[in-house]
Amino acid sequence: MRPVQSAADLNRFIALPYDLYRGDPHWVPPLRMDVRALLSRKKNPFFQHAEAEYFLAQRGAIVGRITAIHNRAHNQFHDDSVGFFGFFECGDDQEVADALFAGAAGWLKARGLTAMRGPASFSTNDECGLLVEGFDTPPTLLSPHNPPYYPRLVERAGFAKARDLFQYQSTNPTMPERLLRGARRLTERKNIRLRRLDLKHFGDEVERIKRVYNAAWEKNWGFIPMTDAEIDHLAKQLKPVVVPDLVVFAERDGDVIGFAAALPDLNVALKKNPSGRLFPGIVKILWAARKISRIRILLLGLLKEYRLSGADALMYHWIWEKGYALGYRWAEAGWVLEDNPAMINAIERLGFQRYKTLRVYDRPL
Repeated sequence: MRPVQSAADLNRFIALPYDLYRGDPHWVPPLRMDVRALLSRKKNPFFQHAEAEYFLAQRGAIVGRITAIHNRAHNQFHDDSVGFFGFFECGDDQEVADALFAGAAGWLKARGLTAMRGPASFSTNDECGLLVEGFDTPPTLLSPHNPPYYPRLVERAGFAKARDLFQYQSTNPTMPERLLRGARRLTERKNIRLRRLDLKHFGDEVERIKRVYNAAWEKNWGFIPMTDAEIDHLAKQLKPVVVPDLVVFAERDGDVIGFAAALPDLNVALKKNPSGRLFPGIVKILWAARKISRIRILLLGLLKEYRLSGADALMYHWIWEKGYALGYRWAEAGWVLEDNPAMINAIERLGFQRYKTLRVYDRPL
């Protein structure tokens, strides 16, 4: 076990999954340049309120990796002393896994933290959770994927389940008519109107999202408010792939009270580029991107006082209706916390079925 100390080490850290997952029909290779930017302490605004150490396990060749993460924003928001682990990868070898977790735990404990939680790469605003059910289908954009033996490695290393996160799928483009009528009556009564994203005024739209985002999720388990810099950074990354009809705002008297956002599932295109290198892979990616028929509904949030207004159902309906007209035939929604019965009930009433489960683990330090 050793920390990443050089550019060559960082290259090895980034490269490991491309070797480990060779032969896995469902793994989607990210662009290496995107992983490098995510890990960059200079480019990623996450590091304005956090620090992290990257570790490699070596037995001749590199056989494992992990990141230890001290997210000060999380602990301030939740009045907590939790550290995180992320970017965990290794073969089916308990000795290697134990060494990786021990290295991360030692780094976190030295900073006064009392528990280790994960995986989160880097936080719940990024990829998080370990896949424990649903190994037979590929992950969607910004979703994790791992071999079936990972939960065993983690649990034998002393971790226990903290929360499960559910992911849902649907191929049904219509909502139950009774539900749709009821939602429309409620929104009309409250004078709520829907509109799509105005891409010509993208910066202003991002500012409106900022005003709603952190308030809409409040202190849900695991939620960490995003800073203005983080939202700006994410918006800049996603703007080239945003489809205006798939981002919808709910407004009352001209004020945004909620929004929902879906993106084309770019993993469909990324899967055509197994090396993860931009050149010559970009040609394959762009060609495959023309035929994407899947979307992921990433976010849906409403201010607390409007959660029974019917606007959530109508925003889902908007995305499905507009998406279907654009040629999308499959949608994923989530993740949703296992102990959020209101959201689970709502999403299942809309016709979605649970098809994957992600798990977040805790271990005392």
